[in-house]
Amino acid sequence: MHAATVLKQLLSSGETLVMPDAYDPLSARMIEKLGFPAVQCSGFSMALAVCCPSEAEFGRERNVAATAAICQAVTVPVMADAEDGFGDAAVVAETARLYLQAGVAGLNLEDQVLGVPGPKQLVPREAAAAKIRAARQAAADAGVPDLVINARTDALTAGPSREEGLAEAATRANLYLAAGADLAFVVAVATVEEARRLVGEVQGPVSIAAGMPYNLGLSVAELRECGVARVSLPSLMVFAAIRAMMDSLASVRQTDCFDDILTCSMEDAARLLQV
Repeated sequence: MHAATVLKQLLSSGETLVMPDAYDPLSARMIEKLGFPAVQCSGFSMALAVCCPSEAEFGRERNVAATAAICQAVTVPVMADAEDGFGDAAVVAETARLYLQAGVAGLNLEDQVLGVPGPKQLVPREAAAAKIRAARQAAADAGVPDLVINARTDALTAGPSREEGLAEAATRANLYLAAGADLAFVVAVATVEEARRLVGEVQGPVSIAAGMPYNLGLSVAELRECGVARVSLPSLMVFAAIRAMMDSLASVRQTDCFDDILTCSMEDAARLLQV
């Protein structure tokens, strides 16, 4: 069974699918070893891990290569972060083919204009929908019709007000689902009320990011209760790694000993290397 079919079955099980975001093979392996049934890739985290200023500068070639390495490290389905597809609909078709060759089960496609300074800008609705149709056709042509397309909209924070942003996000989500997306991923949801409203207005499965600076008080349990289909954890792994490294190094520098350091045993490390 193709990994895309496995991921699709997980999403249609009726249970909220929690997908932590990996930034390299080790973080992906940890996600799998701790029992999560699927891995999401984070372009932001990948770029940060190699000290690249932004996802746009990280680019498609490095993103695909990093995603392929993650796919090779785990046996669970992996969803790529395809950003905005790295171009128009014609480019998105090629982008989808590259990620399929890398071994993914799904991919994110977003509607923000990537790498543009200043206030957040959105791709016009129809242009964003055309990208989704292009990715869906590319998957069918590649013999992977079950490729999961997670259509991300940044409309919530791009509008003149939060109320108008929510309305636009729901409109775009429904348009993207009609264009062939499997999930509608609304970015920047901060409250249970917003999550509940989106689940009610979007005519299909809703995906929401949790554990973000703007919604740390919003629990996975609350999102599950709202009927959210998928919860991603976009920056949890990379931020946790940075904090652990900073704390460990600061402790050694300040005390010249290792009393405050939580270390990984050789046995734990060996278990991570076992697929």
